[in-house]
Order: sequence, then C-alpha cells, then structure tokens
Amino acid sequence: MACITLGERTITAATLPYIIAEIGVNHEGSIEQAKRLIDLAKEGGADAAKFQSYKAESLASRYSPAYWDTTKEPTASQYELFKKYDRFSEKEYIALAEYCRGKAIDFISTPFDDQSADFLCPLVPFYKIASADITNIPFLRRIARKGKPILLSTGASTLGEIDMALEELRQSGCNEVVLLHCILNYPTEYDQANLGMITGLRRAYPELIIGYSDHTRPDEAMLVLTTAFLKGAQIIEKHFTYNKTLLGNDHYHAMDVRDLKKFRENVSFIRRLTGATYKAPLTEETPARRNARRSIVLSQPVSAGTMLREDMLTCKRPACGISPKHWDDVVGRMPVKNLTEDHILQWQDLCEEPNK
Repeated sequence: MACITLGERTITAATLPYIIAEIGVNHEGSIEQAKRLIDLAKEGGADAAKFQSYKAESLASRYSPAYWDTTKEPTASQYELFKKYDRFSEKEYIALAEYCRGKAIDFISTPFDDQSADFLCPLVPFYKIASADITNIPFLRRIARKGKPILLSTGASTLGEIDMALEELRQSGCNEVVLLHCILNYPTEYDQANLGMITGLRRAYPELIIGYSDHTRPDEAMLVLTTAFLKGAQIIEKHFTYNKTLLGNDHYHAMDVRDLKKFRENVSFIRRLTGATYKAPLTEETPARRNARRSIVLSQPVSAGTMLREDMLTCKRPACGISPKHWDDVVGRMPVKNLTEDHILQWQDLCEEPNK
C-alpha cells in the first residue's frame, strides 16, 4: 500500500485525507489577516495552512499576460497581479511558521524561486511544487536535493511530462512524491474538473499517493472535494478565504471555514461507512445470522424410517436447525423417529447415511 508521512501524519488509502487550506496570497499583504486565516483553517479542520513565496520580478516578465478569468480578477498582467501581493519577506514567513506551530497546524508555502526554496527548507515539513513548474528541471532538482517529501501538481501536463519530472526528482534524491491532479484554470468549471483523472493517475502510478488540487467554485455540499476523495485522492488542496464574496485574487474559487467543516464531516462519515476491506460477518450481525437465515423444515408429518423427498421439505427461519446449504445431504435420509409438520430438522433427527 502506498503511503507517505506529511508532518505528524502518515497518509495511506485507509486514512482520512490530508487537507491543505491554500491561503496563498488571500492575506493580501497583511500579516494579521494571514494569522486570522490560519486560525480559521485550524478551526475548520485543515492539516496544513499553505502560502506562496515569491517576488514578482523573479516569477514573471512585465509582459506576461493573464490566464485567469478577468471578469473575476481584472488585472491583465501576471507581473502586476503578483506585484500586488509579494509584500512578505523571509521575516514574515518565519513568523507565520512559528504561528502555525503554536496552533498545531503544518506551515507550508509553495516556493516560486530558488531563494524562496532555500529559506523555506527549515520551515516546512514538505515542499509543494506548482503545476507551472513541472517542466522547470533545475528548480525540480534544487528542491529534490533538500531531502523532503514533495507534492507535485500536474495541471496542464501530459503523462510524459509527469514521468520526466518524477525521473528528475528521483535522480536528485527525492523518492517521496505525491502527485496532485489539477486543472490549471481559474476558476475550473465543474464539467472541466475531470476527477476521473485521479483514477488514471492511480492506475499509472500505483506506487504513489495521489491527491487533488481544486480550482472549482465550492458547491454547497462540497461534493467536488468529496468525489475526489471517493476517487482516491488522499491529499486535498483548495484555496481558502475568510470571505468568498470578495472580488479579485483567489477569493472567488476558494472555500471558507464552513465549507472546510462540511468537507471534513463528509469524509469522516465516508470513513465510518467504509470500514473493513476484508469481508467477514460482524459481531453485530450474529442475531441476524441466527434468526434471519433459514433451516430445513418439514412441510408435512414424517414417520420414522421414511425416506425424505424434496416435496416433504421447505426452508424457514430461524437458522437453529440444519442449514439449507446441506439440502442435498438431507434429501434421501430417513428420520430416526416420528416428526411433525413444521419441525426444524436437526442432525440427530436423521440416520447417519442417506438412503439414496
């Protein structure tokens, strides 16, 4: 069984999912807002609060066009958008990591440049690499050499590109990798979510834990994330906000604390329903096995020494006599004493050998 340890938790196909509340830059440059979001993520039951560490100058050209829904986030330049929210330095991330430790929630931040990857190393239990960097070979190698588990998003990628990234990570020393199904579109429409790709990734990489990084608008019942979990996603990442009605940035496709609690309720209920994988009767089913199953019963009076025919027999509840699974062993035998109609046959009622 594939497994991986993230922070204090070991994740397998039999555990509750590891949930990452992707705060990203929804703190909008405020350290107090960032701490408030950490508090809400903890309240909602997230395992990790995740941020994004970058500087606009090292991430995007000044001429990089938007690739998101500009009716929700009107900024037309990647550089301009990233510049709005790259106010945190190493000092702020250290403070947020310490705050997370005090709240008993894992601190994570996705690095987007070498400097961020380096200063984050002592702060994070594992790295998250964004979909857009799946072909960034030198960056993959640099992070792999840090000796920590890696979550790799696979949005907009081919299986060939995933294979290439995995090979680079492994050759550079990282053998603990999680693949996250992801659609790199903000927001992702429901009919574009393609959660079946989780099944495809599990089939292609059975040795790995598979997760899901979601960009759909949260539905009332949190069915998108719940379905992803049912498909086998054991790590769930979704953008997180304190107010889903806010315009711009990543608020419009983020979950809030109510959504997070609802998802946790869903998966906890599913885990209760799932139970054991080895089929066996439960102790609680003992009364049903005894009283709802059937025994072989006489459908008419039978005298001692009469050979039993099928038309003399029927099957009725309870299962305190000879089971119908022994039907062929009973037909042809003779009772050792006179028996009445509706008598529940016992082995001691019959001669030892059938007279066939």
